[in-house]
Amino acid sequence: MVGGTFDPLHDGHKVLLGRSFEIAGPHGHVVIGLTTDSFASRKVHPIRPFEVRKSELEEYITSRKFSTPFIVEPLQDRFGSALDSDFDAIIVSEETLPVAVEINKLRRGQGRKKVDIHQISCVLAEDGRWISSTRIYRGEIDVHGHLTK
Repeated sequence: MVGGTFDPLHDGHKVLLGRSFEIAGPHGHVVIGLTTDSFASRKVHPIRPFEVRKSELEEYITSRKFSTPFIVEPLQDRFGSALDSDFDAIIVSEETLPVAVEINKLRRGQGRKKVDIHQISCVLAEDGRWISSTRIYRGEIDVHGHLTK
């Protein structure tokens, strides 16, 4: 499992998604939680509609020709289906690691098995700071982390 808003889809997201497919392997499957419009509205910058983000995400994944099947499901809160689903691993960035730890704590409290947490390092822009959607929307960097100012 992996989750996010993915708007705009940037190089950090692409590393996160690539690692998810790598861990799942050809015999697994990847569940991608994509924040709903109402959940994403908490962001400090504008977010494109769910269907637009979903389409872009699916187009990117299809273009990479991953052999692992995937589904994109609506993510209406921080946990989505991660508390109730039977799955093996969650892939997160440094920024979202605390959510994965909380998911395991809540799963354990429900008598469910813990899942493996795989953390990727956030991808850095040219200036050594994280690539983030907020920075892209502010016009500081592009989706590849190149400085635009």
